[in-house]
Amino acid sequence: TTTAPVCAYRGAGRPEATAAIERAVDLFAAEIGMDPVEVRRINLVPPEAFPYTTATGTSYDCGEYEAALDAALELADYESLRAEQQRCRDAGDRVQMGIGVCTYVEITGFGGSEYGEVRLQPDGTVLAITGSTPIGTGHITTWAMLVADRLGMPMDQVVVFHGDTDKVPSGETTGGSRSVQLAGSAMADASEKLVDLALQAAADLLEAAPGDIVLDRENGRFHVAGTPAVSRSWADLAAAASEPMAGVSDHTQVAPTFPFGTHIAVVDVDVETGHVVVRRLIAVDDAGTLVNPLLAAGQIHGGIAQGVGQALLEEFRYDEDGNPQTTNLADYTAVSAMELPSFERSFTQTPTPRNPLGAKGIGESGSIGSTPAVQSAVIDAVSHLGVRNIDMPLTPEKVWRAIRDA
Repeated sequence: TTTAPVCAYRGAGRPEATAAIERAVDLFAAEIGMDPVEVRRINLVPPEAFPYTTATGTSYDCGEYEAALDAALELADYESLRAEQQRCRDAGDRVQMGIGVCTYVEITGFGGSEYGEVRLQPDGTVLAITGSTPIGTGHITTWAMLVADRLGMPMDQVVVFHGDTDKVPSGETTGGSRSVQLAGSAMADASEKLVDLALQAAADLLEAAPGDIVLDRENGRFHVAGTPAVSRSWADLAAAASEPMAGVSDHTQVAPTFPFGTHIAVVDVDVETGHVVVRRLIAVDDAGTLVNPLLAAGQIHGGIAQGVGQALLEEFRYDEDGNPQTTNLADYTAVSAMELPSFERSFTQTPTPRNPLGAKGIGESGSIGSTPAVQSAVIDAVSHLGVRNIDMPLTPEKVWRAIRDA
């Protein structure tokens, strides 16, 4: 081929596949005269049907799909939006409003394993060794949280180490929205194993049976159950240890998990020029148990931005001889803050049974939900003019031509 090579980008084919499904649902809803939200609602898998096997044999782990849909509709005030849209249409306004709804299910956490080790240092701090290398994904903060919570110590006493094959015996990859599920579970499991070793060591120091020792995770001290006045700290255990103390885990996840959610986009379209403005973008995503809600929100923000860019702006073009025409950021329009509204975001949490944290992937959900929602919203804005479909990216020229040719 004479075209440029391609590789995985956030979502890796799922935004496009989801967009195809969402367009089919919207077209079907228009044909039968039913609100597209209600078509989706009556086809959602109910919670009691999980684990659910699809027609292709895939086993979905769990889901509260309707809860996410309802939460997004409430945030958007969907009925009021439809009423406003009808007023614009009745008045024949130049700028028409469109509403796009996307209910998605994606797959994350494919098979494989990840290494985790939590080692007590001589000064009572902890070294957390991970085989999963961060790429701006917040591993260090999240792993420190997981370890600190289980050991009952401040996060600043946990040092996360990664990326050195001399010291990290194994590790697979950072990708596929798998890191918290596999590497995070490994860190949590290794922490619990270190606690088990520490309970034995504390029992020796306190001259008690290991089964009588408890770890007070509020202050990180070990004591005999019922007598907290006499206790030992992690530093005490480290000072008394004759050899290094470490918990090690190589966590394997036997099946993937399936995050889901509903995104709603609200756009304004100038029917004379085809210009699109994204007015609102509402996202309700479910990635199981959220280990770090702030970082999860950041992942959704980034995904939405990329989704809007894909839906409206970004396209790699070639001439008839296969020469690339969009070779710089002047020709290839990347999304910026100018094109983005403030995001209205929320989460539901349906813990998965497929890993001990109950977590699913979150890194790609933002782009998978927002891309189809924006495309559907633009088409919805001009559907009353006879437009049935516009391929992405929905540039002003494409929108204008679709209206002209309808």
